[in-house]
Amino acid sequence: MALLKDIHREITPISPEDSFLVFDRVKDDFDFPLHFHPEYELNFIKNGKGVRRIVGDNIEEIDDIELVLVGPNLHHCWELYNCHHKKIREITIQFHNDLFNEGLLKRRIMKPIKDMFERSTHGILFSNKIAEELSPRIKKLSKIDGIDYFLELISILHDLAISRNQTLLSTYTPNIDNFENSDKIKIIYEYVHDNFQNKISLSQAAELVNMSTVSFNRFIKKRTGKTFIDYVNDVRIGFAARWLIEKDLSISEIAYKSGFNNIANFNRIFKKNKGCTPSKFREEFSGIRRIL
Repeated sequence: MALLKDIHREITPISPEDSFLVFDRVKDDFDFPLHFHPEYELNFIKNGKGVRRIVGDNIEEIDDIELVLVGPNLHHCWELYNCHHKKIREITIQFHNDLFNEGLLKRRIMKPIKDMFERSTHGILFSNKIAEELSPRIKKLSKIDGIDYFLELISILHDLAISRNQTLLSTYTPNIDNFENSDKIKIIYEYVHDNFQNKISLSQAAELVNMSTVSFNRFIKKRTGKTFIDYVNDVRIGFAARWLIEKDLSISEIAYKSGFNNIANFNRIFKKNKGCTPSKFREEFSGIRRIL
């Protein structure tokens, strides 16, 4: 079982310019560690009876089918546990927490979705009935392009928002500082994202925000829970994960492209971050995947 001390902040493959990310795959195991991220996540599972779900402080075995909305920065994972099915269908949809801006969510027609997003800070388990009803539409999402995808996702979210028998999973809401809610953090964010493919200097990063290296590392640790070097590696692994999904490059090419100059080190850090090797990650996400 995942331990709370092992929770890590995931940097997802979805970039600031993207709107959505959808993965549709058939699998026989769950190996992604307990994690959180600032994006919303809608997760659909079929043939999953006996799988254990962890969302916040809620831990329980799931039914054959389930549909869960996880709000920003709420830690979560699924574990194989007592499931013996070899063809578990999992569809994961992630989208930015500002995709639907405040002005749009204030409109009367969007109120059900706005209210649902607020509840999702606890994690929402939808009824088996609505999961079954929406499963054909969710399965079609990976085959839809552009604005049609956006409109269908809004429609699905609205149907979920007004559905009955929703269950809030976690008794607490995440208390995590918004990573970008700081001028200094924004400067560091831009520096790392502009330079992650090259050598990144701790002293240069500290100098950018007029801090000593000791104070700077303490500041980053307080904001992210990690050292600056660990944060840089997270960014590099995030880009590597995206390229493993999108690009037909060798693993060694991706390692160097994402800023690592040692393959063994890349493999070790990737496995620590993602819970599996780069080759296993690519294999798992070799099904339908779309970034829009």
